[in-house]
Amino acid sequence: MATEDRAGAIRTAEHLIAVDGFVSAKVTKETLNEETREFATVSILNLGAPDTAKKKEAPKEFEPLCVTPQDLYTLHARERIGRLLDDWLERNRATPFELLHRPDLVETLEASGGDLQHAVQKLAVPEATERGMSVHELIRTYNSLIERTVERLMRDWRKGVLIDLSKESFAAAAQRALKDGDPSYLLGSGIAGAIAQAPTWSEKVNRLLDLADAAPESGPGRTLALSVLEQPLAEILGVKPGLEDLIGKGLDLGGELAALTRLIANAAVDMMVKHDSKLANFMPPLTGAAARLGGWLSAEAFEEVRTGLGKRILRELNGPRRLRPDDAVAEIDVLRSLAMTLTAAAGRLLPLEDVQTAFSARSKMLVTGDFVDAYLGKGKTAYEETEALVWLAENIIGAANKRQASRWLAGAVGALRFETEIRNSEEPPTARLGKLAVLQRKVGRCGLAPEDSATVQGRLGELGGMVEGETKLAASVARAKAPPLHRLTLLLRLAAGETAPLGLAADRARAEALKLVRLPETRAALSDAPEQVSTVRNLLQQAGLAA
Repeated sequence: MATEDRAGAIRTAEHLIAVDGFVSAKVTKETLNEETREFATVSILNLGAPDTAKKKEAPKEFEPLCVTPQDLYTLHARERIGRLLDDWLERNRATPFELLHRPDLVETLEASGGDLQHAVQKLAVPEATERGMSVHELIRTYNSLIERTVERLMRDWRKGVLIDLSKESFAAAAQRALKDGDPSYLLGSGIAGAIAQAPTWSEKVNRLLDLADAAPESGPGRTLALSVLEQPLAEILGVKPGLEDLIGKGLDLGGELAALTRLIANAAVDMMVKHDSKLANFMPPLTGAAARLGGWLSAEAFEEVRTGLGKRILRELNGPRRLRPDDAVAEIDVLRSLAMTLTAAAGRLLPLEDVQTAFSARSKMLVTGDFVDAYLGKGKTAYEETEALVWLAENIIGAANKRQASRWLAGAVGALRFETEIRNSEEPPTARLGKLAVLQRKVGRCGLAPEDSATVQGRLGELGGMVEGETKLAASVARAKAPPLHRLTLLLRLAAGETAPLGLAADRARAEALKLVRLPETRAALSDAPEQVSTVRNLLQQAGLAA
């Protein structure tokens, strides 16, 4: 419990021990520091069994994260190298993988001036603070590690140990590398050399895929070849220039995620496009190296690349950036396209639960006031705004988001502007009732909570009753100079919710239809037109006038 009564807190603790039989009780005083916004705790009373002693923290490991040249070739080390040398690598159109396997790149980096030492300092300063070590000591450690790594690479180059794929096939090189103590390093040197002179990032990808095509057909050699090829491929896709060169520059976030989805789930996208051709407008097919890579990623190869791109898509969907910053309507269409394709591809690519969580987070952005204002824009009629809100509600997920969308809808149909537009419109009453019926059915398909859907649909039915009451449409149809079956059909469509919203208007039409169906001339007309009996029977059932 929390209380400002010190004596009361002590009495409660004593009562818990003496009467209620609790094992222990403790009373503390919590004081808020206004500057740091942290609480200071002072123990006032301890009763019963003593507190369990806290476990001692494990001593911190002071050994550097990388201690041997081989450590620099791991995934996490290459990611760190990429962050520390990002500008230099971009200027030289290279990846960390290439830097670790190409002697010419190493020489270029050493001759660049302070790029290497600056990177070492950026690494050593925060790590020294975290580990309680001397910055200079860490710098010496990492410089020593770099020297040993460079010396190893240059020695192997001078001795001719490194693979040259201009002199042997990739399949043969992969089989030969298997016999080495460090096969990934040895085969990586050949791969790095093969893509060294590529003029663009896309051409690097093409050359990597050429090597993948030339890999051993099966066995450990193929496994080694594809796993090593995957390293530079993932690094190219992980940097902005590489990805832009592959899928196109100038794309907004929605276009980028659509292209990434195509890369990792091209087959699923094609299948969805066959069912809904409109998806092709937001999920355009890939071309060039991207299309070729998509074919590889659709197979079993390069699983880490595929998983990494999938996680990137989910990360962006969970992030704050708009998919279409300048077009809220298109943003919903893009999100719908991504949701359909990623859900269809979920399982092998990404866990379905993670996909749903990401789209729920993105849906939360779509029901904020700022987005709804941008989405509705200006110049729409009240009915058009309500239709747009229904489309918004249909394309979001998450119970809380659906509830927020229902509030927007309830506010729209409950507004005086909407009522005035429906009641005073120059359109004939049949057209107005038909529009309300369409809207009511769409609301029912939005997936809103039953009580929220009932509120909005009930309001639409109420407005339909107003329109019908002012125009006496049901009575006019019942008394019109038209064949009985024609009048009956019109009334039953109104009563069934096809041409009028369910509510007062449908109820009045139902009552008139019930009177009309009992008339002798109506029964006679049905006898004379047996082909219409089935249609009338179905409408009667829909209107609730037949079992």
